[in-house]
Amino acid sequence: MIFLQQTVESTSSVDSFRMFLVTMAFIFLLVLTGKINLGIYLPFLPVPLRRERKRILKNHSRYYVNLPEKEKKRFEQKVQAFIHQKEFIPRELKEVTEEMKVLIAACAVQLTFGFRRVSLSFFKRILVYPTNYYSTINQKYHRGEVNPRVKAIVLSWEHFVEGFIDEADGRNLGLHEMAHALRIENRITNQEYGFLDEKVLSEWEVLADFEIDRIQSNEPSIFREYAATNREEFFAVAVENFFERPEIFKKEKPTLYQNLALLLRQDPSRP
Repeated sequence: MIFLQQTVESTSSVDSFRMFLVTMAFIFLLVLTGKINLGIYLPFLPVPLRRERKRILKNHSRYYVNLPEKEKKRFEQKVQAFIHQKEFIPRELKEVTEEMKVLIAACAVQLTFGFRRVSLSFFKRILVYPTNYYSTINQKYHRGEVNPRVKAIVLSWEHFVEGFIDEADGRNLGLHEMAHALRIENRITNQEYGFLDEKVLSEWEVLADFEIDRIQSNEPSIFREYAATNREEFFAVAVENFFERPEIFKKEKPTLYQNLALLLRQDPSRP
């Protein structure tokens, strides 16, 4: 009788353990297929993008749509990783919507797509305002900024969207601010430190200084006057034109364009 009871208890324990394994396997399968999101990102375990997020990319990211199928998968994985790694904080908004998260992530991935292991990991927070916002620090209104002190990228959603409505005017707030973040990320000592080729970057600085001097001398340029503020702003404005007007940029400034293509490890002028 005692032996029978022990056997029944043992069988029950085995069944429970099997059920646990089946449940965990089922959850693991759901994570792998993107059906559920546990809020965990493991670099060695790429998680497929959910259908809703793919739909947002297909409808709003021309860069993503123009990628070959194989590269689209990698783009999706980088978008997924960016969303998992960042805290999206609404400011004067009820929430940061799924569409906001996906498109902001896609903007960052577009800029960093040439670097497989770069996701702007130093920056932990994405602050989103509905429109331009007042800064108590310098008592001015801003559309966006990068604040390394609090590890944050700040964006006005209204102006972020405007940047992608007209994709040929060389003005894109998202790309502009992500370009600032990229330069800072390259200088911060972390796992992503020093990913920009030093030799190419040094050549870029020389070319940038020459172009800044030309703009300040009121000579014709494809870049707006704000680009001549300093090297950082010149880089950000150049990135806007690099992605929005690659053919014009390449034609007007071939050496500068080629240098930036080498620096970012991609060339949007090529199909």
